[in-house]
Amino acid sequence: MMGFDLTLVWAAIIGFAVMAYVVMDGFDLGIGILFPTFKVGEERDQAMNSIAPVWDGNETWLVMGGGGLLAAFPLAYAIILPATYPLMIAMLLGLIFRGVAFEFRWRDPGHRAFWDVAFTVGSVVAALAQGMTLGAILQGITVENNAYAGGWLDWLSPFSLLTGIAVVVGYALLGATWLIWKTEGSSLRHAQAMAFRLALATLVALAAVSAATPYLAYEYWRRWFEMPGVLLTAQVPLLVVVCAVTLFWSLRRGHERLPFLMALGLFLLGFVGLGVSLYPYIVPPAVTIRDAAAPEESLSFLLAGAIVIIPLILAYTAWAYWVFRGKVGTHGYH
Repeated sequence: MMGFDLTLVWAAIIGFAVMAYVVMDGFDLGIGILFPTFKVGEERDQAMNSIAPVWDGNETWLVMGGGGLLAAFPLAYAIILPATYPLMIAMLLGLIFRGVAFEFRWRDPGHRAFWDVAFTVGSVVAALAQGMTLGAILQGITVENNAYAGGWLDWLSPFSLLTGIAVVVGYALLGATWLIWKTEGSSLRHAQAMAFRLALATLVALAAVSAATPYLAYEYWRRWFEMPGVLLTAQVPLLVVVCAVTLFWSLRRGHERLPFLMALGLFLLGFVGLGVSLYPYIVPPAVTIRDAAAPEESLSFLLAGAIVIIPLILAYTAWAYWVFRGKVGTHGYH
């Protein structure tokens, strides 16, 4: 692996896995968040059927991101997990309840109302926990002697609550725009109406998180606002404006695919902004990606496996989405 900076390569791989998870699992978590707003019967069945072929495969990227972090950056894993244990437990329980509810609402129609509630609660809890974990990392983690040295509830703060709510709202926008693409009839009209409100709420939440982040640490402020770096970082909010304008325009014109792509664009730009704030730290303000990286021999060995596995996952995912590329009805895809 001569000529490669393996630490940067693995940081990019894990970043890609996390972003792929947010993009792919975000919209089906969003459908769970929006589920109570849909009418019992056809609308809810269409919403569930739209993600039935892909929802469990989407979570492959969560395993890839978490497993990759453990293997490639074990020090970061050993610090972040103890710092966010309650959030991780909540997220996993939310995903479990959501997955069980997804299957049992069809197999146990006598208790479908209960499983619908479990589906929504699991989705909200998982999304909120993911957003709060992001906030907990951004606000900084107390580290001493390469170990977590903070308290049990250090992750809980107004900022982490803000990022948690922002992720819930953003996932709901992804879910609404996905349903615009995939459903028809009353489900489509309801998703279009929800998407307008959620787009506004997502932009407000994104602006609030972006405004609060530079005040967490001087290092964040410096990266965003000092010359000459501001000439580059200013492109991120400008592109957010472009995506937002295009999103509202596409919703008003009745486009079906473009709103989803623009919502993904907002998430991608948020991810770029996160990278601008954090790099080169993986556990701010104490541990950089180079501090946390596994030995180069381990990274080389892991990369050999990743070169095989990641294209296979991408190929399977692309094939699944291609097969189920049409509109969905009450009984499945057309």
